[in-house]
Amino acid sequence: MTADNELEIQEAFQRAQKAHHNKAKLVATLKNRYIKLEDKSEFHEEFLRCLKYAMIVYTREPAVENVIDFVVKFAVSFETPVSEEEEVESDEDDGSFLHFLLNFLLESHTANSHAVRFRVCQLINKLLGSLSENAQIDDEICEQIHEAMLIRVTDKYPNVRIQAALAMARLQDPNDPECPTIKAYMLLLENDSNAEVRRAVLSCIAPSAFTLSKIFKRTRDIKEKVRKLAYQVLAEKVHIRALTIAQRVSLLQHGLNDSAESVKEVVKVCLLPAWLRLLQNDVLQLLHRLDVENCAETAVLALHALFSTATTLDDLLQNGAKLDERKLIPVDALTCENVLYWRAACEFVKAKGDEGEELLEKLLPEPAIFAEYLYSYLKSVPLLSEEQRADMTQLELVMTKEFIGQQLILLVGCLDTTEEGGRRRVLAVLKEMLLLPNTPLSLIGQLVQKLVGILHDDQQRITVMAEIISDLREPIVPITECVDENEKRKKQVKLAELKVCIMECKQELEDCISREDFARAAELKESIAQLEERRGQLELEPEQDHTKEQRVEKSRVSGPEFSCTFSSLDFTKNDPETLLKCLTMCAEVLKQMNINRGICPTITALIESLILPSVSNSNSAVRNMAVVCLGTAALHSNDLANTHLVLLLQITQLDEPKIRISALKALIDQLLLNGLKILQDKPSDLLDSDGQSEEEESPVQNILKMLSEFLDSEICELRTETAEGLAKLMYCGRIVSAKLLSRLVLLWYNPVTEEDQRLRHCLGVFLQLYARESRAHQECVEESFLPTMRTLFNAPATSPLSEIDTSNVAELFIELTRPSALVQPSQGVCVHDSLAVRVCNEILRDIEAPEVRLYCKTLSGLEISTEPGPANQELQQLLSQILQEVKDKFCVRAVEKVLNQLKGSQQSKPSAPQDTVLTAVDENGSSGAVNEDETKSKRPRRGTAQNGQKKVSTAKTSKKSCENKEKSDESDEENIPEAAPPSVRPTRRAKAAALEKTKQDLTALMNREASS
Repeated sequence: MTADNELEIQEAFQRAQKAHHNKAKLVATLKNRYIKLEDKSEFHEEFLRCLKYAMIVYTREPAVENVIDFVVKFAVSFETPVSEEEEVESDEDDGSFLHFLLNFLLESHTANSHAVRFRVCQLINKLLGSLSENAQIDDEICEQIHEAMLIRVTDKYPNVRIQAALAMARLQDPNDPECPTIKAYMLLLENDSNAEVRRAVLSCIAPSAFTLSKIFKRTRDIKEKVRKLAYQVLAEKVHIRALTIAQRVSLLQHGLNDSAESVKEVVKVCLLPAWLRLLQNDVLQLLHRLDVENCAETAVLALHALFSTATTLDDLLQNGAKLDERKLIPVDALTCENVLYWRAACEFVKAKGDEGEELLEKLLPEPAIFAEYLYSYLKSVPLLSEEQRADMTQLELVMTKEFIGQQLILLVGCLDTTEEGGRRRVLAVLKEMLLLPNTPLSLIGQLVQKLVGILHDDQQRITVMAEIISDLREPIVPITECVDENEKRKKQVKLAELKVCIMECKQELEDCISREDFARAAELKESIAQLEERRGQLELEPEQDHTKEQRVEKSRVSGPEFSCTFSSLDFTKNDPETLLKCLTMCAEVLKQMNINRGICPTITALIESLILPSVSNSNSAVRNMAVVCLGTAALHSNDLANTHLVLLLQITQLDEPKIRISALKALIDQLLLNGLKILQDKPSDLLDSDGQSEEEESPVQNILKMLSEFLDSEICELRTETAEGLAKLMYCGRIVSAKLLSRLVLLWYNPVTEEDQRLRHCLGVFLQLYARESRAHQECVEESFLPTMRTLFNAPATSPLSEIDTSNVAELFIELTRPSALVQPSQGVCVHDSLAVRVCNEILRDIEAPEVRLYCKTLSGLEISTEPGPANQELQQLLSQILQEVKDKFCVRAVEKVLNQLKGSQQSKPSAPQDTVLTAVDENGSSGAVNEDETKSKRPRRGTAQNGQKKVSTAKTSKKSCENKEKSDESDEENIPEAAPPSVRPTRRAKAAALEKTKQDLTALMNREASS
């Protein structure tokens, strides 16, 4: 090949580096030159020579990226369309350049340089992506590409894995469960530590029955970008029918409650509209697909998200609920979906304030009309007997009616009750519904909430609720009193006497008239009238029984002397259903009361007559609600709490699990409100968990011992509530105990609690917030370090604690006690200094113990102050003593490193283990598409630049590495530790100038090679 031809290829590469050059023209020119050549081997050799300069550059320089794009376009230009293969036989050889390039790349994918591996995977990815849909490649080459990329997806560098995963996108078979590409993709999604790799796999994996679960799981990824892309993939590539109801609900619940606004926006803008389009924009059909009876709040959240994207509020009237002229849904047309839509629309519009007031009037009728509508519907809810409850069809029907009634009750909160007439009618209807015998127990709480919400005065709330409870337990009923037989005979005798007197008076009247004694006749006539009136009264009395209203108890109407009482009346004073209704009302009122109000006589009467007797009821549901009421009432009065605290303690140990948990919650609330001082007046012989009294222990110790034992309970819910309660008490400062903190840390790590997500989440959040709150909390964490580690080291092989990674636990304590982690940094000696002294003393206790290696590693991770002083000297003496006795090389290096740091030695180079840690962070922690100009020649210079600089502590270096790791998760560059952190943040202009200097230009390199 001539020199001119060499320059033509090099010229093409030089021009390709510039973004403004027309690459299509360059490709066409170079292709024409290639076609005219008879011997193409020299062209291939020169082409590869120029290409190699780009392949050794790792950073994403614009010039290099332009060259890569040019090479891809040039190679793809030789692709022969399938339809023309038979017509143009000469063109079959033209594809040889594409095959030649692919063979070269496949030979280079095992290069030692990660830059070369990255460029190889990038070129293969771009080549396969640029080929047409009907393009054909030799089966042998395709198989080789597949095998090579399967190897590269396990590369140690994230960028290489990203490009390899993208390159295999067209090589996957989603219908084959044994497809190696699909298996590799699922493995990366599940286990790859780099977020950008997971994002790359998500973007190219084909959804199928085998991969859908893995894609769905990425919606709970720890990285915001991965979660966002997972929702986008599900919205664009997955039909709503391919998801189960639980998966649909989970996507909406977690997506709309995500901590990242970008994820919420994707769910609102992409996922929900995509599902609606698949369902012909039928919102009610979408609600049906979500099974709103079991996920009402999630469905309301989704509806609010849809409403927020509506152009105008009037759009709410066009879909969903169809209201009649009364602004109501006809009773026979009520369904779970349309009533939930109605409620969600009203709540959304009401939240708009004055802006939605006009539209709310179109969605809801007058309060009095809606109250009658609600009352008529709840009256129609049937009351099932025990036999009917066994019929699932009838039970489901009643549950549906209860759900609809629940949504209608919630709509009461949207009514305008400022008008007195409507307000009174709503109150009257709510009272009547609470007294209805067929009102379901599940609706009592909501009815009370709405009733209490309308009444704004605490005393009025208590009075109204006490009257309702009294009417439920002792109803006012008509009682018929039967007339005794003796009384009846007496009345008959009186009637007979009156008849005789009347007849005598009439006979004498006739005689007076005949004698013309008219004065006497007038008197007799008046007497006869009076007697007739008295006879009439006596005759009417036997025909009408004496009826009166009286409060009647069931025990009083069961005797034989009241056999004439109406047999149709049903008295339910002590039945579980009535007691549950009354206790539910009482609990709701106590929750709404002002905590500073105290206990009024009415509440005291309810406690004595209703709550305390119900605590010993045989029905477990009644006992549980009574304990809830008692615990809530005790929060309003210290005297009441002191009186019944022992009862609550006994219940936490003796009753059923559900009731024990309720009593435990009441106890924790009491300690949170009043602290441990509530126990000071208690006797010291409180029962412990075994029911035995221990005079030598105080009540506080007994309660803490009981709570500590609950942490080992086999009842998962009791264990979780105890841990959560202790976390609250410790965070609020009510309890300061290093032993309990150690127990909580061990419980968090214990494999037994792996399935208890609530417990793990609660303790994970608590430990971070607790340690950051104050220095005193960090000192408590420091004090719990050694007890925790000793427990782990001494755990028998059969214990679950033996499976815990002790190194990870030590790292947790280091992070929790960092001075930089405090919200308000404190002055003085940091916690790490005292922790280092504790660790040194522990090492000296047994220098031959196997845990000494871990303790030495812990020392190297602490941020120890280097300021001279007594503490520094004491720590140096301890470290020197350790160096004299310890024999392990790893321990010696770690201790020497800390000792040199304390002595102020600034000349020592970073040790090999530290470099290894930093390299591991860069390799496994960077999440962006890693871009670093990482040639072999620059590595030594960077290392040399560090010589003579001030050496920072191991802890600070580790922290900086962690920060670099977090930064790399969001960037497209590999993070390699800099020689020294900049002291002053550069300006934007300085950054731009530095960036301009670092831009790569391949022309100088190629010219230098050509001249040589």
